[in-house]
Amino acid sequence: MLPSRHLPEFLLTIYVLILVPGPSVLFVVSRGVALGRRAALATVVGNAGGLLFQGALVTIGIGSIVARSDAVFAVLKLIGAAYLVFLGVKHIRERKGLAALFAPAAASDPKPLRRIVREGFFVGATNPKGVLIFTAVLPQFIDRSQGHVTLQLATLGAICVVIALVSDGAWAIASGTARQWLGRSSRRLEAMTSAGGAMLIALGVGLAVTTRRS
Repeated sequence: MLPSRHLPEFLLTIYVLILVPGPSVLFVVSRGVALGRRAALATVVGNAGGLLFQGALVTIGIGSIVARSDAVFAVLKLIGAAYLVFLGVKHIRERKGLAALFAPAAASDPKPLRRIVREGFFVGATNPKGVLIFTAVLPQFIDRSQGHVTLQLATLGAICVVIALVSDGAWAIASGTARQWLGRSSRRLEAMTSAGGAMLIALGVGLAVTTRRS
């Protein structure tokens, strides 16, 4: 069951959240720069699996609670908004440290794809941005008048995983192709991270002032 009245807004919001460089995106890019496109795409598959696992656990746990409690929703929303702003500020402040991910020492001997997928799964399953999306953002697009809140959350969560596959796949191909160009300039990495931080802050402010849909 899909609450379609706000589907375009939902797709845009989730795409922006996933597109902004976070732990999973940075890990994919680092794999692409260090090991090439094949390893980066394997990392994307692992990340998506971790996000799917995370979404299943969170959706089952909060579906019935969010359906009944406006107070729980408000708390989750404000926590999520504050965390988005925190991540944005952290991205901007720590932008210089990300250059270390692409140092020549980062390149290593080829790894088995199974191991790369497993590492990607771990990063996706522990990515705080995923928890934020499933607990604070998705509930805003639930139409309680349709019922089946948990099913709606699961459907929207599955869409998130598909968007993550497409978006992270694009990062993987781009980073693997431009690995030498990215690796030569820490300023380019800093600019990318700062822009992502600013987008996270803006999304956090927007999330804080958004009211719940009936």
